[in-house]
Amino acid sequence: MAKPRIVVVGSSNTDMIIKLRRIPRPGETVLGGQFMTAAGGKGANQAVAAARAGGQVSLVARVGRDALGDQAIAGFVGDGVDVSHVSRDRRSASGAALIFVAQDGENSIAVAPGANGRLSPADVKRARARIAQAKALLMQLETPLDTIQAAARLAASHGTLVILNPAPACALPDSLLRQVSILTPNESEAELLTGIKQSGIAAAEKAAGQLRRRGVRTVVLTLGARGALIADERGSRLIPGFQVKAVDTTAAGDVFNGALAVALTEGRPLEQAVRLANAAAAICVTRLGAQPSAPTRKEIERFLKTH
Repeated sequence: MAKPRIVVVGSSNTDMIIKLRRIPRPGETVLGGQFMTAAGGKGANQAVAAARAGGQVSLVARVGRDALGDQAIAGFVGDGVDVSHVSRDRRSASGAALIFVAQDGENSIAVAPGANGRLSPADVKRARARIAQAKALLMQLETPLDTIQAAARLAASHGTLVILNPAPACALPDSLLRQVSILTPNESEAELLTGIKQSGIAAAEKAAGQLRRRGVRTVVLTLGARGALIADERGSRLIPGFQVKAVDTTAAGDVFNGALAVALTEGRPLEQAVRLANAAAAICVTRLGAQPSAPTRKEIERFLKTH
């Protein structure tokens, strides 16, 4: 069976992490600690997750003409992601995040979006043929909003399924929400978008209902280990999650979205697609790192057989 075509429009970062006894105070240098780097960025994470879950994935993104950009592209190619629309920016460096992590779990993060901030509607227009041929367009909010809106309009005009993960959360215009086939907020994002404090299933249903009234066709509100709430024209229902021992929740939402896009484009019913995405996210949190934690399709299917 041919793999479903998926286009991801979004960000690519390199995470530079130092694990320390404690976070340095202003003007202070703290010696010691462990340094590591990891491929990240929500768009890149979702593209890699979708490719490993069985999708034929094209990424529309920007990286710099630097070593971090070289590494990012090499990683995408290694995972089978089409990079013909990953542009090399002459004016900006690749996106990077500098992260301090203390022994008690506290962290301090600074992000330089770099080339991500220059992903433009023109980049989307150059990928018009890919988007028109795709079964799904998957996006997040780490790149300029006008670029996200341009991609959503283009995809909707060709009948392509539009999946928007509204992270990091920000206010969104109804004109964009009306183009979205499936919106996938977590509880904090749903609260920011609706103003409805999230404190359980009833609150999640209320927030999802408001988002649907604003134009979204289907809301899949993720609830961590509890699973995900689906709200559409048939009403709302909870798809339970899986109980696992979490090690690192980084990129769990991205892995969920990548796997969800693949399952839907394969023609699976929404409930089955969400269950597969829940399984992928459950595997993800048992591993360290962002992209390194994304499971393969075989791993997801093996997990579902035993849970």
